[in-house]
Amino acid sequence: MEVQRKIIHVDMDAFYASVEQHDFPELKGKPLAVGGGQFGVVAAASYEARKFGVRSAMPGRMALEKCPHLIVVKPRFARYKEISQQIRKIFYEYTDLVEPLSLDEAYLDVTENKKGIDSANDIAREIREKIFIETGLTASAGISVNKFLAKVASDYNKPNGQKTIHPTQILDFMESLPIEKFFGIGKVTANKMHELHIFNGLDLKKKSLEELHNLFGKSGIYYYNVVRGIHNSEVKPHHIQKSVAVEETFWENLLDETAVFDQLETLSTELDARLQKKEIKGKSLTLKIKYKDFSVFTRSRTQETYYMNAEDFFGNAKKLWELRPFDKPIRLLGLSLSNLNTNEKKQVSVQLKIPFEEFL
Repeated sequence: MEVQRKIIHVDMDAFYASVEQHDFPELKGKPLAVGGGQFGVVAAASYEARKFGVRSAMPGRMALEKCPHLIVVKPRFARYKEISQQIRKIFYEYTDLVEPLSLDEAYLDVTENKKGIDSANDIAREIREKIFIETGLTASAGISVNKFLAKVASDYNKPNGQKTIHPTQILDFMESLPIEKFFGIGKVTANKMHELHIFNGLDLKKKSLEELHNLFGKSGIYYYNVVRGIHNSEVKPHHIQKSVAVEETFWENLLDETAVFDQLETLSTELDARLQKKEIKGKSLTLKIKYKDFSVFTRSRTQETYYMNAEDFFGNAKKLWELRPFDKPIRLLGLSLSNLNTNEKKQVSVQLKIPFEEFL
């Protein structure tokens, strides 16, 4: 008999912005951005702000252009961490196989669960109800047989909804899924796929493994498998992250240093936001430059103490920029932090399996 895992992906709805609207009721129903401002990067946007096209990781200047009456507040990471801990306690009431991705989302393997509930769909609904009762915040959930499908499903009925992709529905669901909805396919890759006349899963499925590997390298193998519902990564409760990175590919190549520094400042702010969200610090900063001819230059700077904030990243990124070997039009800039404070011992978790007929 075929066996499958039961995986839930829980994703808080506009987490930072929702916390602010919950704690300060006068902000409810209003377009709100956490972070951003004239020179920062948006860390989170309320659903009211998203209607104007405001998104996380967007430069604050652009957000204010799209929504001039946008309310901008400073992030309160200590508060977000406090609520995140409350939410994780709820997860652990059901399973110890919890893999947090950040403060506001996590994978749960509930193939076997502490409450003996057969339906993963019921577990997800119960978890979302508990989160709302204890925090006043809403969450969305995706349920399926692997992490990729659960992640895609959790975004399907946002906000405050959930979706189950049953094993019998996987192939049809994946064939109809727009390529932009595939987890792991960003804007640049999606545009490249559009140029290749790949617009949904069915189009992707028509490409052979060899074609996709030639076009996208190792990622092509990933695309070939996930469109067929194959993704064998287990939920890792003690996963050790080795680096955190942000990068931007430009439609028009950068030609002058002022534009480069503007982008490095934006990337520094975004990197800082991601690190805060993941509760991570690091000692090694790396600058990545990809030129118009696709040649790549990287240079790192390691210090004895942890990098502290966006200003620290930006100052050191400029120093790394000075070490570049030549000046050519720039296609991509990236910053990454490694040598992290995440060196706890890795533990191996056993994934249990049961028949998929009992999935729902």
